Amino acid sequence: MARSPLDPAVARAAWRRAEPIHAMIYFAPEARQRYDALGLDGLTGYFASRSAAFGAVPAEPVIATFFNFKPALVRAALPAAWERADPASVLRARLDAADAALSRAFSALEDAAEAIAEAAELARRAAESACEQLPGRPLFAAHAALPWPEEPQLVLWHAQTLLREFRGDGHVNALVVAGITGLDALVLHAATGDVPVRFLLRSRGWTGDEWAAAVDGLRSRGLLADGAADDLALTDAGRELRQSVEDRTDALAEPAYRVLGEDGCARLAEVARPLSRAVVDAGLLNLKATPTVG
Repeated sequence: MARSPLDPAVARAAWRRAEPIHAMIYFAPEARQRYDALGLDGLTGYFASRSAAFGAVPAEPVIATFFNFKPALVRAALPAAWERADPASVLRARLDAADAALSRAFSALEDAAEAIAEAAELARRAAESACEQLPGRPLFAAHAALPWPEEPQLVLWHAQTLLREFRGDGHVNALVVAGITGLDALVLHAATGDVPVRFLLRSRGWTGDEWAAAVDGLRSRGLLADGAADDLALTDAGRELRQSVEDRTDALAEPAYRVLGEDGCARLAEVARPLSRAVVDAGLLNLKATPTVG
């Protein structure tokens, strides 16, 4: 029986409210400690841990699916990482880090077990629904092949990881259709004022000259207003393009949440809110903690 579509904004709200529960794995010291123990530094640990679901792949599939990192940065990490640690070991380290980090965050909450269990059940339903739609979503599909953990907080983390990669693959598709490269996307994001240019350059590996060339290219397309190299502002056309990409991303992510319906999405957002707040309060989303993020 076909399920009725949701307002994509409802699905987006459910995803955003729970996203810190997944995203913390890129910043939590527990992750860095476990990758260090495998001989992987911060840069290599990031690329190896997020791509390990593919197996011991070379850099090219990661360049394609991670999208906005400078290819040379990826090639500095892969496939060399697999000479130090096999993908199965990296996946175990990542899951153990998620367990330790979330245990630390959720320990500050009273009666957290019930909220964790309910959020895990709702997020898993959405994630398993997404698993029925693998074509065109390679990074998601690789993670969908991984076994489900048993502990409720890890079920929640794994489900949110799947939903993040499901949405992320759709976002890459929307950017490609719009004729936006990975570096272009970073520049347009910086032009919103939401993320500092310095952080994006540091974490994604692009040089100042490469950034400036992308700025010039986007200005020539009428997407950025004229100005100094460090003075970025979207034009009306730039804002319209970014919004169209976000709208398309929302539409592509919505089918995963259809199984929950509007009430289920609202409930997921409600029960995930204090859990995500606990993650933030525990300092697990400190952007200065690692050189790269997802």
